[in-house]
Amino acid sequence: MRIVIAGGHGQIALRLERLLAARGDEVAGIIRRAEQSEDLREAGAEPVVLDLESASVEEVAQLLRGADAAVFAAGAGPGSGAARKDTVDKGAAVLFADAAVRAGVRRHLVVSSMGADAAHKGDEVFDVYLRAKGEADDHVRRQEALDWTILRPGSLTNDAGTGQVRLEAHTGRGMIPRDDVAAVLAELVETPATAGLTLELVSGSAPVSVAVKSVAGN
Repeated sequence: MRIVIAGGHGQIALRLERLLAARGDEVAGIIRRAEQSEDLREAGAEPVVLDLESASVEEVAQLLRGADAAVFAAGAGPGSGAARKDTVDKGAAVLFADAAVRAGVRRHLVVSSMGADAAHKGDEVFDVYLRAKGEADDHVRRQEALDWTILRPGSLTNDAGTGQVRLEAHTGRGMIPRDDVAAVLAELVETPATAGLTLELVSGSAPVSVAVKSVAGN
């Protein structure tokens, strides 16, 4: 498969790139800064420099044409203010989905956040973030030309992955290593039967492949 990842230098994206490249997939990661390129090459991915905050739908669609799947794993990051939650966590996600539609790339994965909700209340930066993610998720869900799956991990850690997860429509709060998020995404890319699902993810007792097959109805 050829898979294009938005936010290619993110902590989850770099892990995902390594997994996909190791199994023989062709991976491209969209990054904002050229100096991030070597990290992607080391992960086995082709770096593509493009700023999703200023790019047009057609520019992104050009990068996506010919891909088998698109993964949105970009984020403004914990140190960013409310304005960038709107331009990255919402705006770039909407742009990436629209570009996938234009490019004819049906399989579309989104790394969202547990608690994402367009109607979320509050004025803190994290409240703005949850609203932005929720609005972006709603936009993706409306795209009938996409076979989308939205993944909403719990609190992310850098602990070593266990390969044991809980993946359901509603899991309740919990922690999840980034290693395991990447492993679930790698499995979801190859499981189009999960299209149309919004899934929460925390650590649990089911092996990743079993958890994904379960929600896919297999």
